[in-house]
Amino acid sequence: MQAIAITTIFAAIILLSLYYAPRRATVGGFFGGQSDRGEAPTLWTLVLSQVTTWIFARSLMNAAILGFYYGIAGTLAYAAYYGSFLTGGYIVGRMRAQGATSVQSWLAERFGATGTTAYNLVIALRLLSEVFANLLVVGLIFAAALPDVAGAETTAILVVGVLALAYSAWGGLSAALRTDVIQMSLFLVVFGAAFVALILRPGFDIFAVMTAPGAAGAHNGWVLLVVAALQVFSYPVHDPVMMDRGFLADPATTRKSFLHAFWISALCIIAFGFFGIQASLEGAEYEGQLLGTWATMLPGWVFVMLIVSLLVSALSTLDSALSSAARLVVEELRLAPRSLMGGRIAMVVFAAAGGALTLWGNKTLFDAVAVSGTASMFLTPVLVAGLLGKRQVAIWAYLVSFGAAIVGAAAYMFRDVPGVSGLLYDGHKYEQLLQICVIVLVVGFAAVARGSRRVEA
Repeated sequence: MQAIAITTIFAAIILLSLYYAPRRATVGGFFGGQSDRGEAPTLWTLVLSQVTTWIFARSLMNAAILGFYYGIAGTLAYAAYYGSFLTGGYIVGRMRAQGATSVQSWLAERFGATGTTAYNLVIALRLLSEVFANLLVVGLIFAAALPDVAGAETTAILVVGVLALAYSAWGGLSAALRTDVIQMSLFLVVFGAAFVALILRPGFDIFAVMTAPGAAGAHNGWVLLVVAALQVFSYPVHDPVMMDRGFLADPATTRKSFLHAFWISALCIIAFGFFGIQASLEGAEYEGQLLGTWATMLPGWVFVMLIVSLLVSALSTLDSALSSAARLVVEELRLAPRSLMGGRIAMVVFAAAGGALTLWGNKTLFDAVAVSGTASMFLTPVLVAGLLGKRQVAIWAYLVSFGAAIVGAAAYMFRDVPGVSGLLYDGHKYEQLLQICVIVLVVGFAAVARGSRRVEA
């Protein structure tokens, strides 16, 4: 019965998204998000789009899983990444004040094609991980909801992927913005109902939740909080979904959109983390990325609402990731003509590649965040010097910082390989991640300090 309810509600939401998507597609709307009349998105369109594309299914699951294992420390650690709206808004404002029309244009002025190529490589990997991770969550959900149906996971991934691609490829960024508004509104209603049911649950104690150590103890949650603090300055810049929305409207509207997106998304992430913390407090067994756990501990209708909210967030992130992929391939890499067909081909390639990665077998959802977040850290010393210090950084220093970050990301990804593990701290993977982040920043800042000079404003 739960499976039928989940499938029916989610199918209705997909149909509503298809109906709500724009009927006419223009090149300007496809790549720039303008309306049919050529207008920039409004404040609350930007806010809801930013929020719904950042509290995506993988993030919600990460917040809950970290809450289950590390208590409030784990949930706060993941919520700290949403400080990216504050740092991202600041960085966008400074770049626009310096005349940039995108992150790539700011980098191109200072580092030429080499600088933008390095950056585009990182964000291409980021977009691919977004498609992969959200399709993976969709598959995990339907595998848990339909345990007796052979191929439920693969079928769900294919169906949702194709339908998301269908309306994304029709309208591009303008379709993503319009559908984000309706999807976020539905998410808030559905998730709000589930959250109210949680806090009214017999035995729910807000003090216990706020002080919970988690099933594995709070230590590694606090370690991860430090990691988030080190990554949060550069993290938003390597997310093209956020950065693309930073250059669509006027500066004042954009600044307000980042501020509102921060507090709304942070509250949603913390609230979702409560579901994981509560599961640990009740001594529930961890099962199936917590999906199996919730199925046994929550009332049926609450479980359905929770799962639907995850599916809605996955859908909204998929369309935004695909529209950003089209912009990257066409406008930045110029690998396809700036036309509707060029953008649609790029979307198909990213959707197919992300779908193929779900067959890889890695179900650890936080790993993609850790790897891409570490790779993005090459930008921290460059942005600090260029935006805050008004210094010109030499191309060799930029590349040294980039190389250190890529090696660091690879070291975390392959931390279990004997040759790599011997170089890392003999401890928990988050302690190893902290070690890697510190080394990446030390190398990057040393290179930039040595290879930069003060320039006059």
